[in-house]
Amino acid sequence: MQNLIHKLAASHSLEIQEYEFLIKNRNDEAAKLLRKLADKTRREIYGTDVYVRGLIEISNICCNDCLYCGIRRSNTNCERYRLTPEQILSCADEGYELGFRTFVLQGGEDSFFTDDVLGGIVREIKSHHSDCAVTLSMGERSFESYKFLRECGADRYLLRHETADKEHYSKLHPASMSFENRIQCLYELRSLGYQVGCGFMVESPFQTEKNLAQDLKFIEEFKPDMCGIGPFIPHKETPFKNFPAGTVELTCYLLSIIRLIHPPVLLPATTALGTIHPTGRELGIMSGANVVMPNLSPVNVRKKYELYDNKICTGEESAQCRGCLSNRMKKIGYEIVTARGDVKS
Repeated sequence: MQNLIHKLAASHSLEIQEYEFLIKNRNDEAAKLLRKLADKTRREIYGTDVYVRGLIEISNICCNDCLYCGIRRSNTNCERYRLTPEQILSCADEGYELGFRTFVLQGGEDSFFTDDVLGGIVREIKSHHSDCAVTLSMGERSFESYKFLRECGADRYLLRHETADKEHYSKLHPASMSFENRIQCLYELRSLGYQVGCGFMVESPFQTEKNLAQDLKFIEEFKPDMCGIGPFIPHKETPFKNFPAGTVELTCYLLSIIRLIHPPVLLPATTALGTIHPTGRELGIMSGANVVMPNLSPVNVRKKYELYDNKICTGEESAQCRGCLSNRMKKIGYEIVTARGDVKS
């Protein structure tokens, strides 16, 4: 195990079978070594800086029916909402006053947000705050759509690949969704000059150690600018409601591996980590993560954007409570930074 970990730290590459071995045979000693090397690697590039992004959840209306997702089309008990362009701009203005220089617009695949509507919002944010980065996380769109939004000023795009295995993908998504299209979207985004983020759920239904090894190999080959991973958490209104949640332990172990695979990657400690453990985000940062995304959405809609059960939606995940988050990071030796936080080479 130690030899494999040192090989990964030196070469940033392993065979799929070696990644699988690292996952299957993990233990406290291996996790400690990975954490130490990941922290050292991250500090060499980013120091103790932790970048914050202002998250604006713009709509929980979605045309898709992903089997794991609380805002899936079939969930008739979901209280739907959609922010107006004016509300979104107001959130960005408030975030700017709070010191944020990156905004993440995230939502379901809502047909209201056409290219003209979404592009107009991006242009407005950039015209008001030209020193800010705008990240979109709005699902699968056409090449022409991605191109137009890039021309409007979008800097980054987050699109989790969810799994690098086609058969596993089909177990998590309806037949109307295509694994090939998801991967194609990521490469199209890359070709258009976006900073691109992919990612996956940890311990999602039917996931094997080999599936996780395939995810790690995909990250090694694609080299995303950002990579969002978090534990699977079931939602009571989905077919996976009785499946067990993922763990902080394996999520943090994989965060350390990803940092060693691609040292410059922007790696969030996700809200899901904070949901399943009171200090989950701190544990993520100590494992090699260097991004947190507090919530700028209007308080009255935060609970409605419920991708999984028991999502934290008040208090210290809020952008308005940046001081609380800053203090938590300082306690473990890191510093909140509100700069654009572009990926470093």
